[in-house]
Amino acid sequence: MIRRAAVPVVLSVTGFVVVCCVLLYAGIKRDLVRGTIEQEVRLAGIVAAATRDAMLRLDRESLREIIANVGSQGGVEHLRIFNKAGRISFSSQARETNRAVNKGSEGCLGCHAGPTPTATLGPMEQARQFDNEHGTPVLAITAPIYNEPDCVGASCHPQAQRILGILDVGLSQRPFHRTLAALRTKMALFSILVLVLAVGRTLALLRQGVLLPLGRLADYVRRLEREATPAGQPVPAPELGPLAVAMHRMAADLRSARIEIDRLQQGAQDRAIGEDPNEGGRA
Repeated sequence: MIRRAAVPVVLSVTGFVVVCCVLLYAGIKRDLVRGTIEQEVRLAGIVAAATRDAMLRLDRESLREIIANVGSQGGVEHLRIFNKAGRISFSSQARETNRAVNKGSEGCLGCHAGPTPTATLGPMEQARQFDNEHGTPVLAITAPIYNEPDCVGASCHPQAQRILGILDVGLSQRPFHRTLAALRTKMALFSILVLVLAVGRTLALLRQGVLLPLGRLADYVRRLEREATPAGQPVPAPELGPLAVAMHRMAADLRSARIEIDRLQQGAQDRAIGEDPNEGGRA
């Protein structure tokens, strides 16, 4: 009986815990992704500001060193600046310099999905997630370097040119994936503990408050069939006490009715024997 009653309890509690954990994990993952993107946007802004200062001084060597130093930091998969034509001018990987960017690659489709490239993107739209040629999951940020009033005076940056170049920085997502894996493990263990505690407590309450009183009540009813007044308190639960008393009264009334029926049947038989003429003649 306990097993049959436990199945729906276990299923309902398990489903509730699993749904809550999935929703919680999705919310935490969304917040972590947003925080990672915001951090990378700030990094791109710092590099863009340093790039702007170096460009105003016409110091290409300093700009090249900035790109190389930032790109050598752990977790930075690529850092490059390419012009409007898509040719890489500066890169943390020297072999990429002066190469054309493949606009059809997965990392560029966010801006080049349509016939006209997207010129303005919000912080969240600037982020792209893809696997690079080495199979490393990358979260990349593309930040346009706009033509500002300080740059218009230079002969190489006419006023009509809105975008001077594109800053592209990509960070490895492997640490982020390890964090998510650790989070999933901890949430799975937490869910198992909550599930065991909830199911165990529910089954204990169910057994103590429902199953045991019902079992005692059923045993009391079986004893009522054999005994006139069973000894002992059959049902300690106050909710089932009145039911036991009512059954006891019903059993007593049933016994009284059977005794009365037997008495009436016996009396009818005695009268029938006394009125039999054959019996009287032989007497």
